[in-house]
Amino acid sequence: MTTTAEKPIAFFDMKAQQALIRADIDRRIAAVLDSGRFVVGPEVVELEEKLAAYAGAAHAIGVSSGTDALQIAMMAEGIGPGDAVFLPAFTYTATAEVPLVLGATPIFVDVEESTFNIDLADLRRRVALVKAEGRLRPRAVVGVDLYGRAADWPGILQLCAQEGMFALDDAAQAFGGALGNKRLGAWAHATACSFYPTKTLGCYGDGGAILTDDAERADLYRSLRQHGEGKSRYEVLRTGMNGRLDTIQAAVLLAKLPLLEDELAARDRVATQYAARLGSAVKTPATLPDGVHAWGIYSILLESEAQRTRVQAAMQARGVPSAIYYPRPLHHQPAYAAQHQGCLADGPPPLPVSEDLCQRILCLPMHPYLDAGQVDRVADAVLAGL
Repeated sequence: MTTTAEKPIAFFDMKAQQALIRADIDRRIAAVLDSGRFVVGPEVVELEEKLAAYAGAAHAIGVSSGTDALQIAMMAEGIGPGDAVFLPAFTYTATAEVPLVLGATPIFVDVEESTFNIDLADLRRRVALVKAEGRLRPRAVVGVDLYGRAADWPGILQLCAQEGMFALDDAAQAFGGALGNKRLGAWAHATACSFYPTKTLGCYGDGGAILTDDAERADLYRSLRQHGEGKSRYEVLRTGMNGRLDTIQAAVLLAKLPLLEDELAARDRVATQYAARLGSAVKTPATLPDGVHAWGIYSILLESEAQRTRVQAAMQARGVPSAIYYPRPLHHQPAYAAQHQGCLADGPPPLPVSEDLCQRILCLPMHPYLDAGQVDRVADAVLAGL
């Protein structure tokens, strides 16, 4: 008989979840195949209603990916050349590539070491610098709820109100998370969600959604996801894109959504056990005192890059996976480096925290189906490498 200690540890585990709901998934996919309504079918509409209700938002619009959710939301605001879009330097490339694709200028902002999220003081400083120079218009802030922890949305919204900027929540790693008495999806002017398979709510391919309380924005998002169409297929009101959510992916998400609350609780149990085992030896993530951390990814901070290398080697030797999200800040990426240096005439201020995190961050296995023995094995492997 296989013991707990002998069970392989997956960094993300979708098979355990699928075993619980396979019959329902098969039934729902079969219904889509029978109906033949593969694009924006009734399952998409049903999913949108349930996503909005869960998040406490007035509207949910299913789209083809989290990246397309970001792009459609920015397109609806008319963001483009001459506009500055402020976003963290420590995040995934999708957050930055969208404004650049639209002709806008991403302005990278440093993050807090304690939360990994955008540093509000540094954000204010960079907005002031852009305004003082006058070449670009401050148009939007993209707050990222990195690893599942909510950004400082009250602070971001206050600044956006003062400066007349659009507040966009990139909640790709954080669906199900909350801050205060509101879930992510009900805070910002719009929230972009990703349903990539490894997310807290993931489909079996690419998928995403935009959440908003604004009816006019919601109508624009629906038009833009479908080539800018109006009330009929051949009434084209604006330049849009092909960004629709496939019906089969909506069917998968409908089967998965009822599991989300229990899975969030399980993720929190894993995070609590990690903190108890590792908190005195490494820097573990700060918890949210007034909200729900979705724990899309669990990360620890080591003392140095050299120590991280040793820990990863010890983990690998024991058959325990790890990952680095992210090994390089966005302003050091070849796709953005030149633009970053030229975003202000005198050059941008440094981004020391983002650069430092990339040398020290290490992400551990995190999913709802890790048992206590497996978490102990991960922790033992980390401690063996210190």
